[in-house]
Amino acid sequence: MTTVIADTTISSPVPDALTPENVLKNVFGYDEFREGQGDVIHHVCHGGDALVLLPTGGGKSMCYQIPALIRAGTGIVVSPLISLMQDQVEQLKALGVKAAYLNSTLSQEDQASISEQMVSNQLDLLYVSPERLLQFGFQQTLRTTEVALFAIDEAHCVSHWGHDFRHDYRALGQIKARFPDIPVIGLTATADIATQSDILTQLQLNDPLVYKGSFDRPNIRYRVMSKYKAFEQVVTYVKQQEGSGIIYCNSRAKVDDLHAKLFKQGFRCAAYHAGMDADERELVQRQFLNDKIDIVVATVAFGMGINKSNVRYVVHHDVPRSVESYYQETGRAGRDGLESEAMLLFDEKDAARVRQWIEQGEQADRNAIELQKFAAMEAFSEAQTCRRQVLLNYFSQFSDSACGNCDICLDPPTMIDGLVISQKVLSCILRLSQQASTQYLIDVLRGKQLKRLQEAGHHQLSTYGIGKDKSDSYWHNMINQLIHKGLIRVDITANAALRLTEAARPVLKGEVAVQLAVPRLEFKPDKKAKQAPANYDRTLFMRLKHLRKVLAEENEVPPYVVFSDATLVDMAAKLPTTRDTMLDVSGVGQTKLSRYGDAFMQLINDYIHREQ
Repeated sequence: MTTVIADTTISSPVPDALTPENVLKNVFGYDEFREGQGDVIHHVCHGGDALVLLPTGGGKSMCYQIPALIRAGTGIVVSPLISLMQDQVEQLKALGVKAAYLNSTLSQEDQASISEQMVSNQLDLLYVSPERLLQFGFQQTLRTTEVALFAIDEAHCVSHWGHDFRHDYRALGQIKARFPDIPVIGLTATADIATQSDILTQLQLNDPLVYKGSFDRPNIRYRVMSKYKAFEQVVTYVKQQEGSGIIYCNSRAKVDDLHAKLFKQGFRCAAYHAGMDADERELVQRQFLNDKIDIVVATVAFGMGINKSNVRYVVHHDVPRSVESYYQETGRAGRDGLESEAMLLFDEKDAARVRQWIEQGEQADRNAIELQKFAAMEAFSEAQTCRRQVLLNYFSQFSDSACGNCDICLDPPTMIDGLVISQKVLSCILRLSQQASTQYLIDVLRGKQLKRLQEAGHHQLSTYGIGKDKSDSYWHNMINQLIHKGLIRVDITANAALRLTEAARPVLKGEVAVQLAVPRLEFKPDKKAKQAPANYDRTLFMRLKHLRKVLAEENEVPPYVVFSDATLVDMAAKLPTTRDTMLDVSGVGQTKLSRYGDAFMQLINDYIHREQ
């Protein structure tokens, strides 16, 4: 494994006038911050704590990287995976930033060297695991080090309510107590309301700025297909795609089986799961990053450490265990902002198996949380309303506008006046004191002769039996649609009780119209969205990609570390041939201009004159 130690020979691209805006332009090559980024960065630069919720590819890393470059000392970043540390450090070094990581893959000599660089203030950023951060020896070293900030990446791992709870993260609240004057910033792409609140409690942040950006990834098209002949569906789908993709399966056996079949069909693919040895996994990861293979068939063990910006599609061969997992995994597509797709193959039998796995878990309280999270994932899969609305509403970003770029929007279901149906459901929730689960509510609506209903006296409610003419599955669907529309929320902290939101009040009073979808009995393949053609020279873009590949191989880095696809698109649109015009290209900073600018300007200049 390649040892990654900060390269102190490169002159720093950080300007003398240390403002966040100057660092953004000179180091990262961008003219302006994304919405909210600037506020967070200025707040942390001045010593404040923060919690940042932004989608994958939404610019979370800059929220701590820029303050670490501006504040005196070394920024300490807590990261859960070795591959994630390596990837971040590789990209920072390509920008001329003095960065390193400390983990078990390094020799004792290398670890000592990096610790010495940290103590002597030669590092801008150091990535460590939560276990490393909390080690007594490392804590003692930190007390002799000037620390710029602490950044807790994947902060949802702190929370018991989070989809990826880790005990090692739970102890990170000690950091604020031990270093009260150093800013702490937590960052995550996936946290519902309960998880957000718990993160703030566990990390003990001091009067933090909480920034919750939009969870929307408008460049990703969400699609769900009814799963019937999975392998044939995957082959047909992948043949229609361009570029790199990831296919997720729920078990190692499925990964190996699907990979073998795809490989036999001639696809450039590889398998990845925790049952493979570390060297095999690292080889697959490196081949994927370097565009040597097009497809990785993997379990969820793959992806968190992959910052490959040009993944064009993500396929879920099996249904994920939570909306958070689905969102995080699909978010690995289109990090460069270009058009991408997320395809889910959904089968009720798969869902039943997942529920069974969860129910067999050893921790009863944890099982209950995971079952509720999986129920939300099932609701997304069965949605009759815009899938992007379902995702955004799950994260409490309520939206009434359909996205126009998912299978439901592209092939809309039949809509009906749903006011009376909605009022039946909402009024029944009220009469059950907002304490009932979905199935209990349905049992009351359908007037079932059940002992538990009679013992509670709920057979005497005015709403008892008012929905007896419809099936359980019908009411499940309708309740899910009302959840998606933001009229009902599921309280996972209270045994998944259904609660009404403020938006339910005018519906109950009949003051607003409600449109609901007739549940589909047959699957219809969705159509492609009509995308407006981007204004750039595609022939030049392909030549720029080839040059990027050559330079990446010469410098032994992945192609996207040289420049992202989005940066090449901007070059192909702006045709820069001077240093000043090259710096106007999104993603071109001083270091990358010095390293790669001449080669790209020469190619563009030759291309322009050849065209003339």
